[in-house]
Amino acid sequence: MIPRYSRPEMVAVWDAQTRFRIWFEIEAHACDALAEIGVIPKASAKAIWDKAGHVAFDVARVDEIEKVTKHDVIAFLTHLAEFIGEDSRFVHQGMTSSDVLDTCLAVQLARASDLLLADIDALLAALKRRAFEHKLTPTIGRSHGIHAEPVTFGLKLAQAHAEFARARERLVNARKEIATCAISGAVGTFANIDSRVEAHVAAKLGLTVEPASTQIIPRDRHAMFFATLGVIASSMERLATEIRHLQRTEVLEVEEFFSEGQKGSSAMPHKRNPVLTENVTGLARLVRGMALPAMENVALWHERDISHSSVERMIAPDATVTLDFALNRLTGVIDKLLVYPANMKKNLDRLGGLIHSQRVLLALTQKGVSREDAYSLVQRNAMPVWRGEGDFLTLLKSDGDVAKALSAAELEDLFDLGYHLKNIDIIFDRVFGEA
Repeated sequence: MIPRYSRPEMVAVWDAQTRFRIWFEIEAHACDALAEIGVIPKASAKAIWDKAGHVAFDVARVDEIEKVTKHDVIAFLTHLAEFIGEDSRFVHQGMTSSDVLDTCLAVQLARASDLLLADIDALLAALKRRAFEHKLTPTIGRSHGIHAEPVTFGLKLAQAHAEFARARERLVNARKEIATCAISGAVGTFANIDSRVEAHVAAKLGLTVEPASTQIIPRDRHAMFFATLGVIASSMERLATEIRHLQRTEVLEVEEFFSEGQKGSSAMPHKRNPVLTENVTGLARLVRGMALPAMENVALWHERDISHSSVERMIAPDATVTLDFALNRLTGVIDKLLVYPANMKKNLDRLGGLIHSQRVLLALTQKGVSREDAYSLVQRNAMPVWRGEGDFLTLLKSDGDVAKALSAAELEDLFDLGYHLKNIDIIFDRVFGEA
């Protein structure tokens, strides 16, 4: 995790003190369950909470012990025993390290998901506000980067809102799938620990029980989780790329907010660059890149090997911290985005009316002209305009073959910009719900 691209609340999820606190809670809740079913004394279970429930664990001390044990969970249990004393013999009864590690990871990923869901909610709110603000702000729609037909800028944002609503739903499902608890012993058979312990710990930590664990929780769950983060990152890049294109000098339909005192270039004082959306694009690539290692973690040897561990120690904090930061940054971009309707209108008019070519084509077919002939008539008048040699409507009016089918007044009606915006309400109702 790089501080430059991190936010404190998400970083705290992955802090060593947080991790040790969750490890302790797993162990202590397990002891409560063991006491309830008569495996250990109830007084000992209570003592474990009393003596270690409110302490700050010494991270440096755990690291010091681990240098000798070469095992992080044993190092923590050794440190925990320094607080608890004699009753520490009842800690970790019948459990294996992965019972602690995997259940802790589930808690951390669930907490991280909650923060990410809040991030997406903030982005959705910003997109909705700006979409309605520019619901009927006409702009050119482009295919292959080339002017196509009119849309509205609000429609572009509504499309993004619909995409991130899907992203939210996927993350809710991914959170549900990842939030599982395994307290099932060395190979998942409950040979040395009662399954009621697992159920108790799961309930206390807000998790569900893993129906069939090995020594670990199956990694297909984690693969789906990180793949979901990767898809969200891809949606972010799509929106960021659109803004970057629209900010190009030749387009300049929107622009990232440029604050007082901000500098765009060390060499050229005039520059106002789309640095925030470029940053989001780069961060999205990183998050996507962490999905593949998670998929490669699915195939482990027999009941467990440890090849997944080093991967997850890196991608779990890095992917969630990076996505959290990038979502927050993208929300800020949308919230403060400068929109230039006059430039949008200017760009709409750049092709001399060619954006209405399909309407003319369809009108000719309605007058009895074959589609092939109609296409040819429209195209032969469009190509000179494409080269900058005249106005489309004027050329159509002066074309005798077109005039046989369409009057001047009928042609003028076909160049009405409002025609292209008549169904915006239908789309907005689908995205945001009927007013």
